[in-house]
Amino acid sequence: MKKLFRLQSSLLKEIDYYEKMVPERDHFIDWERVHISSCAKLGYLLAEERGVDPELAACACACHDYGRIITGKQKGHAEAGYEPVQEFLAKTKLFTEEEIKKIAVAVKNHSQKSEVGSPLEEIVKDADVLDFHQYGFEFPREEQKKRLERLILQKSVIK
Repeated sequence: MKKLFRLQSSLLKEIDYYEKMVPERDHFIDWERVHISSCAKLGYLLAEERGVDPELAACACACHDYGRIITGKQKGHAEAGYEPVQEFLAKTKLFTEEEIKKIAVAVKNHSQKSEVGSPLEEIVKDADVLDFHQYGFEFPREEQKKRLERLILQKSVIK
């Protein structure tokens, strides 16, 4: 868990930095602070249930919106985060090259809620949807609603 704590600390510093650099945002910056933590917790629990490395999943969930953190924009944020998150993760010196690549792919693909990806990608997508739901946000896209419905119908979202 030390890796996750150190990553979240680094992400919070990034958010503080980009809050000053990108003052106009589609989402308020405090949401980013809350979302990295609660998605990480959800991702950890989902990974335990699904037999995926919980710490790696939690880390991927924590940084899945890196593109929105650095650009301030919702549109295209998943793809915008792909290259920069790799640079950020490499600077933390917490991950292997293989882990960085897996996390970056999950970051890039997390907005494609109707497509099925790797187990790690699916955990990131599910944690993202569950986190929005638990805070009462409305889903602007039908594919987000369908993913949530599927999760709820499974009745074992998190045991």
